[in-house]
Amino acid sequence: MKKIIVILLVLLPAIFTAETMFGQLNIGVKVGYNASKLSANIDSVTTSFKSGMQFGAFVRIGSKLYLQPELYYTTQGGVFTSNTQNWKQTVKIGSLDLPVLVGVKVLDLKLVNVRVLAGPEASFVINKSIEEGGVKNSLGPLSKGDLSSVNWSLQAGAGVDVWKFTLDIRYQVGLSQMVKEVKSYSFDSKNNVWVISLGFKII
Repeated sequence: MKKIIVILLVLLPAIFTAETMFGQLNIGVKVGYNASKLSANIDSVTTSFKSGMQFGAFVRIGSKLYLQPELYYTTQGGVFTSNTQNWKQTVKIGSLDLPVLVGVKVLDLKLVNVRVLAGPEASFVINKSIEEGGVKNSLGPLSKGDLSSVNWSLQAGAGVDVWKFTLDIRYQVGLSQMVKEVKSYSFDSKNNVWVISLGFKII
């Protein structure tokens, strides 16, 4: 909770300053679906996608060129499967995500516009779990304590606005290691995510 308060205290002055500079402000809510995959730098371990969701809010400041900070809760993770030792682990993560994006409207009509956007994201993990799914009595090497609590990513994508609705498709590349070295496994694992979201501008 303290992290959230600090984030809001940092963002609010920036939002009001940017509104004064750019002259246009939108505030909205959003919900989305994601497919996330944790990489593994191990030949004997394969990874697969896990479905998740997100919901939260965004602020858009500016017109043709705009700044868009967001804050939302996300569920994501990934699946690790050993090809040699018969273990399988599903990582589930719930986090508060704070992307700060810069966007440009490449087509700007009265009720419809098309955008491209990109920017960094900070992710603060608030709950995490690992489920075993291999053969009986065959446990994987990961535990909850091996998962990083703060992760950094880069988002890029495109979006369409129709009236007050916004539709975005983004790809998120992990910049920091979510899992480093565990026992005899050097995971060097980063989070890569496809996201599709639908938002509505309240203001």
